Amino acid sequence: MFDLLLIVVPVLVVLVILVVVLPGLLLGLVIISERQVGVVVRRFALGGKSLGAGQLIALNGEPGYQADTLAPGWHFGYWSWMYSIIKVPVTVIPQGEIGLIVAASGAPVPADRILGKIVECDNFQNTRAFLKNGGEKGRQLGILTAGSYRINTALFTVITRRTAEQNGMEPDDLLVHTIDPDQVGIMTTLDGKPIPEGEIASLFLPGHDNFQNAQAFIDNGGQRGLQEQILLSGSWNLNPWFVKVEQVPMTEIPIGHVGVVISFIGKAHVDISGLEFKHGDLVNTGHKGVWAIPLYPGKHPINTRVMKVELVPTTNIVLNWSNRIEAHHYDARLSSITVRSHDGFAFSLDVSQVIHVGALEAPRVISRVGSVQNLVDHVLEPIVANYFRNAAQSYTVLDFLTARSDRQHEAAEHIGRALRTYDVEAIDTLIGDINPPEALMETLTDRKIAEEQNKTYRVQQEAQAQRQQLVRATSLADIQQEVVHSEQGVNIADLQAQAAIKQASGDAESIKLRAQGEAEAIRVRGEAQADAYRAGAEAMGEHGYTAVQLMQIVGERGVRIIPDIMVGGQGQNGSMVEALLGLLMTQQLGQGQTPVAKPNGASTAKPETSA
Repeated sequence: MFDLLLIVVPVLVVLVILVVVLPGLLLGLVIISERQVGVVVRRFALGGKSLGAGQLIALNGEPGYQADTLAPGWHFGYWSWMYSIIKVPVTVIPQGEIGLIVAASGAPVPADRILGKIVECDNFQNTRAFLKNGGEKGRQLGILTAGSYRINTALFTVITRRTAEQNGMEPDDLLVHTIDPDQVGIMTTLDGKPIPEGEIASLFLPGHDNFQNAQAFIDNGGQRGLQEQILLSGSWNLNPWFVKVEQVPMTEIPIGHVGVVISFIGKAHVDISGLEFKHGDLVNTGHKGVWAIPLYPGKHPINTRVMKVELVPTTNIVLNWSNRIEAHHYDARLSSITVRSHDGFAFSLDVSQVIHVGALEAPRVISRVGSVQNLVDHVLEPIVANYFRNAAQSYTVLDFLTARSDRQHEAAEHIGRALRTYDVEAIDTLIGDINPPEALMETLTDRKIAEEQNKTYRVQQEAQAQRQQLVRATSLADIQQEVVHSEQGVNIADLQAQAAIKQASGDAESIKLRAQGEAEAIRVRGEAQADAYRAGAEAMGEHGYTAVQLMQIVGERGVRIIPDIMVGGQGQNGSMVEALLGLLMTQQLGQGQTPVAKPNGASTAKPETSA
């Protein structure tokens, strides 16, 4: 095995010498791989050629760095004794990044500019074209976007994000610039013509692909400094040596407001407000001044560095001259109004003023006063406060207290007329708390208490009178009730008498009829008895039938044939006494007493006891 290696190694060395070294020495072979660029350096030139003063790159075979580079492949004729080939990596710009270029040679940059102009040179890959087309040395306007480039590093230095810090830059400056949604990019260019005197920014300039074509911007007369044009959301390939970007939020106009644009740059100022509007001026959109058309609710891409948007509420605005402050804070510097009355009293009162600014009138208001806060401080405050100070001198304190609604109505009319001249509508003027002097309030309070007491006494007196009337009415009602009862009693007695008469008449008629009936019955019965008597008499004889009738009557009616007391025969006097005693006992027995026998044959009455 060792013997084999001793044979193979020398053979390989010989092959390398024959294939690589000898062709390089004999044929000047140079091999450039696909990821390399061959930078050629010529050691000397025949005929004594040399580079001119300040020239770095040879265009005509002069000794030094050559303009042309070697592409990937085999190249012959580059003998090492004449050329030195520097193999450098292909320049790669990653996605999302850019590359900046610094040229080591070329024409000088004009004094009024700071960056070298862009010339046709295949993205700095054709060094010869760059120099022949007038490419300028130093920092370049042109940039490299994402991709691979074969750059002659003898002329161009490429700064990438990876090498940014080595060249005094921030790595993030080499990123593709991204404008976030709901943001705008405010642009400041670092190269171009100077902005004319009296202007704060350069006017909108089209045709440079949103500052991505820096050379077009320069060629079209672009001016360095703050720009009117802005960038909207998106990604942009911007040269940080040429332009700086500041992101700011879009201008949002909330619901219930409009935005009046005050532009500090733009086309020539041309007033369109008309002759009748003498306290300000308005311009069309895009001109310098107050735009006549406001911005309506929404988000607007406004360059807030060269324009100002004044928000104007289109809903009712309530302003308080008191300790109360509304959410809009326009009335933060307002306080209660101190006035002096006709009778010499100083007092304070709170006032609320409601105003409205229409959307189309908002630009006129802003043109006149500058802002809503100025409208409050410089217009409303003196109008409202001075009116009440002047008006109070014509009235007493009690007039404000007792005729408050009248004072309020007068104030609303006066302030409404005054505000109409400022294109502001006065909705209402409201008087709040009135704070008169304490001494006057005590007097007024005492007077009021006395008045209320007087009213109370009158009410009580009226109540007593009404109570008396009620008692009288109640008594009359009670008497009336008795009268009604009496009247009803009379009526009832009358009706009862009539009923009694009717009943008596009925009873008499009934008795009469009954008597007639009984008489008729007696007659009939008598006739029947007579017929019976005649029949009995005929059958038994008149005397015999009479005796039978007598006996029947004695039996039916219990006629006593034998007397209750018999008179004895022991003498006439004694018999009479016994007869009398017997009669007395008979009478007592008739009254419910029971006779009690005595030893002498006499009897004594004993009262009956109830069972």
